Amino acid sequence: MNGHWFLFRSRRSDRLKILAWDRDGFVHSRPLLEGWHERLRTLRETLLPKSPMADVVNYSPNQWPELTLFLEDGALPIDNRASEREMKRVVLNRKNSLFVGNVRGGRTAAILSSFTATCRRHGIDPQLYLTRLLVNLPTCPMSNLDAWLPDRWKLRQSNLPQPTAVC
Repeated sequence: MNGHWFLFRSRRSDRLKILAWDRDGFVHSRPLLEGWHERLRTLRETLLPKSPMADVVNYSPNQWPELTLFLEDGALPIDNRASEREMKRVVLNRKNSLFVGNVRGGRTAAILSSFTATCRRHGIDPQLYLTRLLVNLPTCPMSNLDAWLPDRWKLRQSNLPQPTAVC
């Protein structure tokens, strides 16, 4: 497959897509990946099984269902940057976690880390959310606890009228 490969962000879904540019213009992801898959199969037959290049060429076909999953489900991104960013936070926090003091402190740190990651994912200010949650949770009936999940709370907050500034 001759031509150039491009990554672009879709305007409608804010997802990355792979495109190839050739004589006919843009070719979308599926044909590009199918051509790549065929090229890897052909290349695999020409390599020695124990060579380092064979290891590289064998990796993609072995991971093919996972690699092409984004083609079947439009909600899936083409990459895993969000999970990589969250893992980076865990790794960076590892050194600080040596000083939590005890098992209970470690559990608390893990819960707070998960809490702030969830808030970050939903675009919520963690301090505001936690403050409102702690103030309102004691009077909240068990049947309404779902309303305090971060995604639902954010939706509820966006539907409330915003206060206007008084000068």
